[in-house]
Amino acid sequence: MGIQRNTVQQQIILDALEKFNTHPTVDEIYEEICKEHPSISKATVYRNLRKLTENGDIRQVTMTDETERYDSRIESHYHFKCKVCKKILDVDIDYNSNVDETVRRIYGFQVDDHDVIFKGVCTQCKIINNKIKIKT
Repeated sequence: MGIQRNTVQQQIILDALEKFNTHPTVDEIYEEICKEHPSISKATVYRNLRKLTENGDIRQVTMTDETERYDSRIESHYHFKCKVCKKILDVDIDYNSNVDETVRRIYGFQVDDHDVIFKGVCTQCKIINNKIKIKT
């Protein structure tokens, strides 16, 4: 297989995705791109996000209760979802690949990787909620 080159549209999408740290949805990526490239279609964004994911240039993060989100970090890592603001943030702790081996050994599954999503209240929402509680 030859070297994959990103098209202009794919580079525009990668540049837009880099501006986020909250794992945006297709709509959020599209809105960001339209600020500088208003003629791009949503279908183009969808198609190129799919290609970038298939090529391993980005990761698709699928939450069980939501739409697909995208992440420019392609290495295995964990996520945190705030139940107040709904942001999805990276959790920078060591990825435990031993979990994959443990599941393989116990159940016989072929495990390629695993996803862990921590859920709770992010620091920003926690501060805001504490300020509101103080006032009441």
